[in-house]
Amino acid sequence: MSDYKCGELIIEGKTKKVYQVLNDPTLCLLESKDRITAQDGKKSHNIKGKAAISTATTVKVFQLLQEAGIKTAFVKVVNDTTFVAKKCQMVPIEWVTRRLATGSFLKRHKGVPEGYKFNPPLQETFFKDDANHDPQWSEEQIVSAGFRLNGLIIGKDEFDIMQHTALTVFEVLERAWATRNCALIDMKIEFGVDINHEIMVADIIDNDSWRLWPSNDKQLMKDKQVYRELTTVTEEDLNIIKHNFEWVANQLDYLIPPPSSLVVILMGSRSDSEHCEKIAKHAKSLGLRVQYRVCSAHKGTQETLRILSEYEGNHEKVVLIAVAGRSNGLGPVLSGNTSLPVINCPPFKPENISQDLWSSINVPSGIGCTTVAYPESAALAAAQIHALHDHLVWARLRVKQLMNFISLKQADVELRNLVCILPGSTVTIIPG
Repeated sequence: MSDYKCGELIIEGKTKKVYQVLNDPTLCLLESKDRITAQDGKKSHNIKGKAAISTATTVKVFQLLQEAGIKTAFVKVVNDTTFVAKKCQMVPIEWVTRRLATGSFLKRHKGVPEGYKFNPPLQETFFKDDANHDPQWSEEQIVSAGFRLNGLIIGKDEFDIMQHTALTVFEVLERAWATRNCALIDMKIEFGVDINHEIMVADIIDNDSWRLWPSNDKQLMKDKQVYRELTTVTEEDLNIIKHNFEWVANQLDYLIPPPSSLVVILMGSRSDSEHCEKIAKHAKSLGLRVQYRVCSAHKGTQETLRILSEYEGNHEKVVLIAVAGRSNGLGPVLSGNTSLPVINCPPFKPENISQDLWSSINVPSGIGCTTVAYPESAALAAAQIHALHDHLVWARLRVKQLMNFISLKQADVELRNLVCILPGSTVTIIPG
C-alpha cells in the first residue's frame, strides 16, 4: 500500500473493513474478510481465501461497469484483499433488481409462481437496518427521509437517477453473464455520494450480491444462496461454496474481451477524410474498431470489389460505412455485392444536399443499404448492429441512454432553480 497510506478504521461490517487514506482524504481502502454471513449476521463462517475471491469479483465487476461508462467508486486494486475507492457517504438503501420471482419476493407476494418473469425487471428498495431485517421502503419513504450526504439531499430527482442507474447496472451485467450461459436472476447494489455531490455505484458487488443460475437452472446456482439454504454447515459444504465463488470470479475474466467489432469506413476520396474522422470518433467511443479505406465505385469498380472481398473472406463481424458525395454509387455497389451491413453517410454540402440525399436513397430494388445524415448517427447505427452479438457495445449504448436521462434530469434541476424576473430586472438564483 505504498501509494496509499492506510489510516484509521472508518467502519467495519460483517464482511469488510473500510479505512481512511492518510495521503488523500477523498479516497478510502476497502478490505474484504474471509467471512460469509446470512440471516443478518446470525449465521456466520470463516472461509479461508474468500476475501481474495470477493475482492477479485468486485474489482472485475466494477471494471466491467466502468468499461460500459457507468460511474463507480472503484479506483485501483491495492492487493489481493484490498482496493481503493472514492470516499463516499453511503445512501442507506439497498437497490434490488429482479428478472425472475424467487426468494423473499415469493414470501411477500403469495400466489406468484417461482420463475415469474418481470419485463422490465422489477425494482425494490430496502432500508439498511439489520435490527429490523432491512424493511422494504417505498419511493415516498426514501424521498421523505431527506437523507443529506456530503451536502446533497436525496430527493425525487436523486431517487430517479439511482433507480435508472440500478436498472442499467442489472441489464449490463445480465447481458454480460448471458454470454457465459448464466442467468442473472436478481441482484442488489448500493450508491454513495462523493465530495463533488456525484452519485455513483459504490460499496462491493461480489458473489454475495446476486443470484446466478448457470443454464438458467436453479439447481446449478453458484451464489451465496447455496450457503443460505444450509441448515447445518460442514467443512465440505464450505469447500463447495468456496469453489462456487472461485468459479464465478474466474468466469468474470471472459466478460471484458478485447474489442472485436469492426467498422470499415470507405471513402470516395481523401477529401472526405474529415467527415470520416467524425464518424470514427463516435464509433471508437462506443468500443468499435475502425479502419479507413479509399475506393471509388465509379472510377475503380474492380478495386472496390477486391477490397470488399477482403472483408467477406476474413470472417470478422463487420459493418461498412460508405462516405461518398455527388452521385453516390459506393454504398449501393457495396450493398449489392455483399451480405454485410452497409450504411451510407454522405458528406452533405448545403448547396447539393437534396441531390446528394436523393443519390443515396434512390437505389435499385434488391439493395439494402440505409442512409443517415450525421456522423454520430452512422456510428450509432453501426453500433446497434454490432450490439446484437457484442455485449460490451450493447452496454455502452445502454449506458448512453442512461447518461442522456441523467443529463436531462440535471439540466431540469438547474433551470428549475432559476427564477427569471421581467426583462431589465435581476435574475435570482435559488440554491437547490
